[in-house]
Amino acid sequence: MQNLDIQCATLAEELGQGADKARKSLLTDGLGVLQDQGLYAFFLFLKASTRGNPRAVSDACASFLRKHGLLPDSQDVFDGLKTLCSQMDDLLFARELLLHALAYARYHAQVSQEGEAHR
Repeated sequence: MQNLDIQCATLAEELGQGADKARKSLLTDGLGVLQDQGLYAFFLFLKASTRGNPRAVSDACASFLRKHGLLPDSQDVFDGLKTLCSQMDDLLFARELLLHALAYARYHAQVSQEGEAHR
């Protein structure tokens, strides 16, 4: 049995490590979109965004969901999301996992920025 909270923390560390202001802002805004509009809107937001390397965030989050069997293996994340949307329990679980990971990532980004300021 896996500890998914640790898995979320590992993803968060990847997303927030070495983050600059743009990445921290992207993570904060992405978290808000995910909370308010859901998973599909979150990935669409990342696709439309131009700051903070949104492609890396999108790829890492999609890979995380695939690794845990929540997002089908497909080349296009949006095709996978359409399949995921038909399974409400899995959709809500995936959203919950990414909410935790992004909240943790914001803290990692803050620590990363403060570390840079003290150097």
